[in-house]
Amino acid sequence: MKTNPWMKLCKGAILALAVSYGLTYCHTTKSKLTLEQKGDSLTVIHITNPTNYILLPIEEEAAESQVLLDTGEAADTDMDIRLAQTQVDYFVSFALPTGAKTATVRVRNKSKDALCWKEIKLSDTFDTANTEKFRPVYHHTPLYGWMNDANGLVYKDGEYHLYFQYNPYGSKWGNMHWGHSVSKDLVHWEHLAPAIARDTLGHIFSGSSIVDQENVAGYGAGSILAFYTSASDKNGQIQCLAFSKDNGRTFTKYEKNPILSPADGLKDFRDPKVFRYEPEDKWVMIVSADKEMRFYESKNLKDWNYMSSFGEGYGVQPCQFECPDMVELSVDGDTNRKKWALIVNVNPGCYFGGSATQYFTGDFDGMKFSCDSQPNVTKWLDWGKDHYATVCFSNTGERTIAVPWMSNWQYCNIVPTKQFRSANALPRELSLYTQDNEIYLSAAPVPEIKTLRKEKKEIPAFTVANDYHIDSLLADNDGAYELALEITAGEAEIMGFSLFNDKGEKVDIYFNLPEKRLVMDRTKSGIVDFGKKSVPHEIEVHDRRKTTSINYIDDFALATWAPIKKENKYMLDVFVDKCSVEIFLNGGKVAMTNLIFPSEPYNRMCFYSKGGSFQVDSFNAYRLGL
Repeated sequence: MKTNPWMKLCKGAILALAVSYGLTYCHTTKSKLTLEQKGDSLTVIHITNPTNYILLPIEEEAAESQVLLDTGEAADTDMDIRLAQTQVDYFVSFALPTGAKTATVRVRNKSKDALCWKEIKLSDTFDTANTEKFRPVYHHTPLYGWMNDANGLVYKDGEYHLYFQYNPYGSKWGNMHWGHSVSKDLVHWEHLAPAIARDTLGHIFSGSSIVDQENVAGYGAGSILAFYTSASDKNGQIQCLAFSKDNGRTFTKYEKNPILSPADGLKDFRDPKVFRYEPEDKWVMIVSADKEMRFYESKNLKDWNYMSSFGEGYGVQPCQFECPDMVELSVDGDTNRKKWALIVNVNPGCYFGGSATQYFTGDFDGMKFSCDSQPNVTKWLDWGKDHYATVCFSNTGERTIAVPWMSNWQYCNIVPTKQFRSANALPRELSLYTQDNEIYLSAAPVPEIKTLRKEKKEIPAFTVANDYHIDSLLADNDGAYELALEITAGEAEIMGFSLFNDKGEKVDIYFNLPEKRLVMDRTKSGIVDFGKKSVPHEIEVHDRRKTTSINYIDDFALATWAPIKKENKYMLDVFVDKCSVEIFLNGGKVAMTNLIFPSEPYNRMCFYSKGGSFQVDSFNAYRLGL
């Protein structure tokens, strides 16, 4: 991944400062830092000739302190930062005003004897070189800090803009900004500065973006408009607008925000999705509203009127609706037969616990969505535990490209990484198909992924009667590869394979044909003990997830499964990347995404069968890299 001047890579360029307690003066050649400590309630940091950053020491288990760059403006906003109390887990950068002669930073709720005051540093650079063994090779991740939902996905002038929920001040959730990366091909991403920062209205929660081609909002033809939720205890959850005139690099917030508030004072009212409804020459906004989606319309993108709602009592129960999206797609490629797919991310409510993505197919008449299925029917877009907040790019023409967040709210804050947390799953192209007189949504990896293939190992066809070993999968695969298989079921009842390493850590992927299931088992995949710290949501204290999953040990150590049709032949694509396994069956008709944390890459395979043999007709392994 490329970086730009926003975040210069450096090694050892830090201007270290010796800090003691009380009123303390700290000197570099040009810069001076003074701590004015007023008990445990307030510390004022005075800086003359500021460097670009203060480097703040973080302890993940410490309580949050409030850190404010004091410019004297009404827009000054506290950031909640876990400053080190007794140990330093890592550093984050806190930007200082460029070209200023002085700067003042106020820190509340940090004891004067905390370790952070000894470790705080000034620097003109911040080292973002990767330090994590589990950072993916070819999946999008933040340079550092926390990331969750993809936001504001939009394509313009040859660039895919991926905005995302981002905390630049730690690798746990907090201080929601819209982070920003761009790509020309969906696989090589360039990190840019955060696009929309937390402000006095609150955190910048999820939302969507459009290209205003006809200057409807009045900010210029071709402006990018971002619709997002501002969230705070004081203001609740309200929908806001920002606009960009420089191809999405920077945004100006609409001076009359918010543009939409819940008329009934609803607490959970967020994640606006805006799209064009051509038959009526208008714009539609969908907002997640507790356990339903609410639909609004507008002619000018600023004034919104309520139309209808959908979802109460539909799909998995209990649940909380979040991050909506809705797209019109051809069924089975027939452009004369179209349906709408309403994507609804739910948390909690996943079949295996925590967060997941369900969808509904039906019709939309410009005012209301009518579902084809009965309320008790649940359709999942992915059958793993680590696929959530799936939303689609706007302005991509005939293509419908979705990007999921690859984690689960049950344990996302405690996975075994520190420099960063979370990645996006592979971008997926969506389409509708029919099966048994029902319409389903498929999700296939975008074809651009094939450009990552660096080395191919073609394995001749073979028959698996009991087991079949491949002792060397790919030399120097770095835990990043693709497996493409075509399988004939034969007489086997159980057929599959293990990916494993020399330490015996493994992931099992297999077909249970009598039960018509495709299974991925990560109970022995490597580091799994952190799953014991997972805490189910208060409305998910039932044991359903323990019985619907397989080999349940805790909310991480388990196996997930997808229902499949019993067929003679199967095509299976498997993508492994350091800390994840994604499988796609028959071109994306079934998808399953799960995190893994092996102590070393899986470099060996063992195929196995029970109840008869099966045939591997075609098997290609590809090393993947940027």
